[in-house]
Amino acid sequence: MPVSSFERLVRFVPKSSEEVLIGQPVDSDIDVGAAIIAGKDVKVDVYSGSSVLEPGTSTGTIKEIGKLLSPLAESEVGTIRCIGLNYVQHAHEVKMAIPDLPTVFMKPSTSLADPYPSPTVIPKFALKDDCCDYESELVIVIGEKCKDVSEEDALNYVLGYTAANDVSSRASQFAQSQWCFSKSFDGACPIGPVLVSTKLIPDPSKLRVRGLKNGKVMQDCGTDDLIFPVAKIVSFLSQGTTILPGTIILTGTPAGVGNSFTPKEYLREGDSFSVEILPHIGTMMTKFEYQNKMSSRVLEASLLPHLLLLPLALPPPFLSSGLLRTGGLRIGRTATGPAGLLRVCLPTRTTRSNRGGIFACYV
Repeated sequence: MPVSSFERLVRFVPKSSEEVLIGQPVDSDIDVGAAIIAGKDVKVDVYSGSSVLEPGTSTGTIKEIGKLLSPLAESEVGTIRCIGLNYVQHAHEVKMAIPDLPTVFMKPSTSLADPYPSPTVIPKFALKDDCCDYESELVIVIGEKCKDVSEEDALNYVLGYTAANDVSSRASQFAQSQWCFSKSFDGACPIGPVLVSTKLIPDPSKLRVRGLKNGKVMQDCGTDDLIFPVAKIVSFLSQGTTILPGTIILTGTPAGVGNSFTPKEYLREGDSFSVEILPHIGTMMTKFEYQNKMSSRVLEASLLPHLLLLPLALPPPFLSSGLLRTGGLRIGRTATGPAGLLRVCLPTRTTRSNRGGIFACYV
């Protein structure tokens, strides 16, 4: 069984370097997320390990948080398992019967994201229907491999707890019988701010979950309203199925999701949403942005052999170039294709790679 050598752990980049560290906040009472949002310094006792799954022990070195990260890295999370319709009040809110068994869906590890100051980006497909919603959730982090565990033993395999926002595209969710696609886009699972051990939370049914949109309380419920409590969830998911350390389990959202209001309280660019779980876990907040016209995907044009570049005037800071693609696309500054708009430019000091060359940027 996992034995915690910590009470609360953060994963972060310190102000003094670019390395990723883990450690325990020096102030045992501080709400790390709220302090970061307020621009306050947060001091951390650095641990010897490189992962919250194997944290090691205190090194005695004190560092200040420069950037707060999700407690687990994407590479450490094998699967993100989620329980839907798991609060009594939420079931009443959406006018659905109380389920007899947990409703399970999954999110890919690529949906994992950092809390503030990292943003949550609303993707284009959700923008089209203006339907991006929030879901405040308690997260279980598994600390030891388990299979076929009983409810009585289930909590022994839990390393700790954190908070998440199960960001969702409602139009996609309601258009399909499966929920995975609507909740699986990049960044749709920000978690944090800390991982709290079972030492501090021996009974996860005694927590309070709140969701705040731009500071306004939208969700407020105790975890004693869970239809399937934490021990039941872990036991159920482990039947015939191996659950590995690092697996995170989202336990469901309370009443008060944006879709339940009239008018709808969907998330838009510039909005902030905070998931607050007390005591001990604190505030996990992200601010929302729309997917930019220019994507972050930048490919060297040499990787696209069917492109032919011709001279074309482009505004600064781009140098002149042009674009012609076979298959009926027009010569010009941009061309429309299956991936959207394609812009090609010669490198400048801000676009040059280590090898140089011409870049094609999908937008």
